[in-house]
Amino acid sequence: MTTTGSSVAAVLDEVKALAGRIRESGAEAEQRRWIPDENIELLEKAGVFRLNVPSRFGGLEAPVADQVAVLSELARADTATGWVAMIWVSSSWVPSLFPDEAQQEVYAEGSVRVSTGFTPSGTLTPEEGGYSLTGSWKWISGARGADYGLLAALLAGPDGTPVPHAALVPFSELEIADDWHAAAASGTGSSTVSAAGVKVPAHRVVSLIDVLGGATGDRSNTGATGRNYAFIPFFMAQGASAYLGIARGAYELFLDRLPGRGITYTSWTDQSQSPVTQIQVATAANKIAAAEALQETWLRLLQEHADAGTQPSLEERAAVRGKAGYAIQLAKEAVDELFEASGASVIMRDVPFQRYHRDMRGLALHALFAFNTNQEVHGRAILGLAPDTPFL
Repeated sequence: MTTTGSSVAAVLDEVKALAGRIRESGAEAEQRRWIPDENIELLEKAGVFRLNVPSRFGGLEAPVADQVAVLSELARADTATGWVAMIWVSSSWVPSLFPDEAQQEVYAEGSVRVSTGFTPSGTLTPEEGGYSLTGSWKWISGARGADYGLLAALLAGPDGTPVPHAALVPFSELEIADDWHAAAASGTGSSTVSAAGVKVPAHRVVSLIDVLGGATGDRSNTGATGRNYAFIPFFMAQGASAYLGIARGAYELFLDRLPGRGITYTSWTDQSQSPVTQIQVATAANKIAAAEALQETWLRLLQEHADAGTQPSLEERAAVRGKAGYAIQLAKEAVDELFEASGASVIMRDVPFQRYHRDMRGLALHALFAFNTNQEVHGRAILGLAPDTPFL
């Protein structure tokens, strides 16, 4: 479903060319609990962090399907680098929903990396010219290499009721804790981020409810721009691309490891000749293919609405959540299937597949992408019930 020209195609080609180098860095990323600086530099040069920057600031302003193609390739090459890139690229779209003055600041370089914390665990206090931000946000993927943080915080409304808002803050004004010690997705550097009385100008604070609803008072990409996506469906699309890329990468690693392997304590000296293995590989391949086919449905929906200048209905938004959650489940099951077919030696640290398996299992627990939650949202819509969530 790619629709852009040579600039985005060149980014995808460069990412594919870098895949081998990025995959080799996976063990280092896990050990240091953060992706190598070289990976960030390579992706910067390739133009990855320009994908979501508006063209008026020198960015590529790529359609969501083109972004997904790049992000899936990165996740296929390495789980941590792919996940962090997905966070940075998807989140760098959100400042386009802010007033123009904020966009001028965030997009000034034509390339930007944004990390997000959408749990409103901070507080905004009004002061002259803007607000004071205090709080902490856990599990902020990519925090160590981001330019800006997009952080949710509560701001008292006129009647004193706390209302969630989103604040854009340079990471140079935030504190990053060294507290990311995880059994999965270790290389993502998803540390706790804190703010202590950080001054945020008014133009870099918007209502999170307005953002989720798809319309703030001052947007530059309204109408039939081809970029006016629905917020949560957009993030579901971006996030799913990482899971599907991880599954594709794990599938390739399994096949690469297969030649010359037998099955211990059996007569099979060539595992590929075993009917059980053949069934396992076919099952995994078809689950990945089914997930990718589902992906096409929500990418098409998002782009059709963006091109028409319309927003998806609540039922369509719920369907995106349900379908994306189901595709992620299929991707996880495919990796599990291949893990079961890999033999005991797969648990050794020098076998990359085990990292893909652990990271897939861990990342599948992410609240926004969790299977049961998304099926419930979709099921309620199918049955004509209220969605029971603002995250649509």
